[in-house]
Amino acid sequence: MMNKYPDVVKVFGDEWLQYRKSDILPQLTWEAQATCDEINRTFFTDNEHAMKLFHQLVPEAGEGVDIRPPIRLDYGLGLKIGKRTFINMDFLIVGGGAVSIGEDCLIGPRCSIYTPNHAVPVRPRLDGWQNNSDVRIGNNVWFGGNVTVCPGVSIGDNCVIGAGAVVVKSIPANSIAVGNPAHVVGEVPADFPNGTLPVQQ
Repeated sequence: MMNKYPDVVKVFGDEWLQYRKSDILPQLTWEAQATCDEINRTFFTDNEHAMKLFHQLVPEAGEGVDIRPPIRLDYGLGLKIGKRTFINMDFLIVGGGAVSIGEDCLIGPRCSIYTPNHAVPVRPRLDGWQNNSDVRIGNNVWFGGNVTVCPGVSIGDNCVIGAGAVVVKSIPANSIAVGNPAHVVGEVPADFPNGTLPVQQ
């Protein structure tokens, strides 16, 4: 598909483009969002059908990916989700930049990933110019609820991103980051203190 439609190459290639003047991009987002709507409507009544649609929409979703609707994607193309990652309700990806989510991640409710950069100068923005910056999330990353990830950000392996954080700059591996803008406040420990598990109640 990417070779067939030059605009698709641009949207996933960090090139400037005019989305609203494209012949194919609005159609692709319409189709992706319509598929998301069907997934959301049928997930609890016909889970096999809903997950089949999900894997058709996101062919690079790994084995054991677990989602909870509703889910909203502009494109399934360019999205990679690693094995055993859990995505809670109200997950949203806006824009066409490539998004990579690693294995064993925990994505809390109402988390959003944005990839579009609209032009800042007045005239180009009125003309609809934008480009997209890729987002990369490593393995074993935990997002609390309502985390927002902005264009071009990378988040390293094992990070914990606190609820409500707005991530505007890349976060190194093994970091705990909170706030708006998100900033590192600590390091993720390798284990519980003294290696002991908590006592189950």
